[in-house]
Amino acid sequence: MKHTLLKIFGILIMVVMMVSSCGGAKESLSISDDEKKAFTQKVGDTINIADTKTEYEIIIIEPGFNFWLNSIAKPEGYYSQSYLENRNNVYVIEWNQRVMQPQVYDPDLYELQIDYSPNIDYGYEVNYKLYNYFIYFQRKYNQRLGPFIPRI
Repeated sequence: MKHTLLKIFGILIMVVMMVSSCGGAKESLSISDDEKKAFTQKVGDTINIADTKTEYEIIIIEPGFNFWLNSIAKPEGYYSQSYLENRNNVYVIEWNQRVMQPQVYDPDLYELQIDYSPNIDYGYEVNYKLYNYFIYFQRKYNQRLGPFIPRI
């Protein structure tokens, strides 16, 4: 009898631990009609992210991103540079890990590594546009590059 009670108690503890370790339902993103319009564009946009003072440059070729950046994203100045740098650092680390695992993550989505160092000041514009590309990418392709929900 005592042995049976211990077994049942052990099973109960395991069930409680399994249930508590399961994450809650992921929050679904609300996508506006304008954002859907940006996501469905077929003509390629080429965005050149550059800072003339620091001489750093990123080129993004993504249909709809320029439209999204100009019509949906928060305006320049909304975020501080340190906020953008912190988020970009998290996103770049996860992005680069996914590039290195093409058997796990779609290599058509994660093609090239991003060379981004938290010790370099890339300037506000580079950080702003890179951050917004990460938000755009996550929302368009239903990806999560970190613990943050990609909100606008």
